[in-house]
Formats: sequence, C-alpha cells, structure tokens
Amino acid sequence: MSMTDEAPAGSVVALWRYPVKSLMGEELNVAEVTRRGLLGDRAYALIDPSNGKVASAKHPRKWAALFDCRAAFVEPPRGERELPPVRVTLPDGTMITSAQGDLDRIISAVLGHEVRLETPERGERDVVETTVPNPWRPSLEEYWPDIEGLAHREAVTDEAMPEGTFFDLATVHLLTTATIDRFRALYPQGRFEVRRFRPNIVVEPAPGHDGFVENAWVGRTLAIGEEVRLNVTGPCPRCVMTTLAQGDLPKDPGILRTAAQHNGVHVGVYAEVVQGGTIRRGDPVRLQ
Repeated sequence: MSMTDEAPAGSVVALWRYPVKSLMGEELNVAEVTRRGLLGDRAYALIDPSNGKVASAKHPRKWAALFDCRAAFVEPPRGERELPPVRVTLPDGTMITSAQGDLDRIISAVLGHEVRLETPERGERDVVETTVPNPWRPSLEEYWPDIEGLAHREAVTDEAMPEGTFFDLATVHLLTTATIDRFRALYPQGRFEVRRFRPNIVVEPAPGHDGFVENAWVGRTLAIGEEVRLNVTGPCPRCVMTTLAQGDLPKDPGILRTAAQHNGVHVGVYAEVVQGGTIRRGDPVRLQ
C-alpha cells in the first residue's frame, strides 16, 4: 500500500518501555521495534519462587510495593547484542543492577516477599529441568475490585500470559491523548494521566479526531514512521493497577470505574508487530 492510500492518524508524542514487569519504566525518544514489541520491554519479571507466578501489581495486596521501584537499562539495548543489565532504583533511591549477585536478596527485602529476577528464557529452562511436559506459560494473580462491569468482583484469579513472555495479552499497547482527554472530561475530579496506563506508544490524533479514537483502529494497520507496521488486534481491558498510587498520583478507584462505565473497561488498544524498525517521538502515524 502506498502512502497515498494511507490516512493521517496523528503523531507519536511519547514512547515508554518497562524493562521489568510491574516496575515503573523509562520514557524514550527513540525505540527499536521487533516482532516482540519494543526492544527490551518486559524483558524481565520478578518470580515468586513459592508458586512460580510472576509478581504483578495486579495483586496489590501482595505486590503494591512494585510501583515504588523503577527499572531502566544501564545503556540502550541493541538488537544484534545481548540485552544490557537492567538498573533498578529502589524507594530510598538506592540503585542496583541485574549484574549484581545480591539483587534478588535486596529486592526481596524491599518487597517483603522472596522473588527472583528472571527472563522468559531462563524461566522456561527452569520448567524444562523440572520435566513439566507443556511449554512454559507464565501466570500471575489478579485482584478484581468490586466495580460493576468487570469480569469478576472481589476475587483473585490466576491469569495465564502468552507463552514464553511476560506480556499480559499482546506485545504493544497504544493509547491516544484524545482518550485521556475524554476521560478527564468525564471524571474531572480524577487524575487521568498516561502513566497510570503504562502504554508503549502514545499518539496525539490528527486534528478533528477526539473521543476514544483508537477504538476505530481495531482490525486496521498502523504505519509509524518509515518502517514500523502494527496490526491493531483489540481494545485493551484495564485492571486494578490503574487505580493504584504511584509517585504523586493518589489511589483512585474512580479511574477504573469511569473506564468501566464509559468505554467497556478499555483504555487504549493492543497491537502486534507486522514489520519492525525504528520509531521516534514526532513520527507520523498513518492508518492503512
């Protein structure tokens, strides 16, 4: 399809990567996109050795302290190289890296639960060594608050993740500024901010497009910059994580309640990578 057959959809205004699942991430000016999403995104997770599950802020009664820690790579990852060590900044400002032999012990003490930093490949190896017959499919525990419109209410469920990854459902999460603006208008007393929703790519829509713009992208292909092509696979269902305190953002169940009342509990969309490449802040986004 030529560029003349594409409709302007907006431009990239922010890029985010989360090297360790459920920890705060790093904002980027440029990112390499592979078939597994932004290079280095959810490259690691903290595993609870008592049950083999991924530690996730989706179960805040157990793992809320994850949001007090931030992860970033010590240097930019390069596609042709092994990922560099990840740096974790603890609540008191202490920095530790995955190259340290005592990282697991230090983070475990901060969280109050024993954890082990793993990559999907290492986790799969551990399962193979225990002769489990099926390929490793990580899982996590998710708490569902008492909010109308959720699939469960006041329950904790086990949720499977895509085989051999630390993603929830898909490798790329997109969100438009129009959706944030619409939710702010619907719930002005709440603080709807991008960081509550942990997207990878934030798009400012083309002029004249407002409301839940990205809902109409489902089933379409987005061209970003000169190289990257994403297939938008479906809306992104939200969870209790969006209501948690982080930094100066207060705890607010009204955030999730508003999404449930006005957009089917969805905020943004999920996508899969059709063609990788490099994307930058300011890149045009076109709808095919």
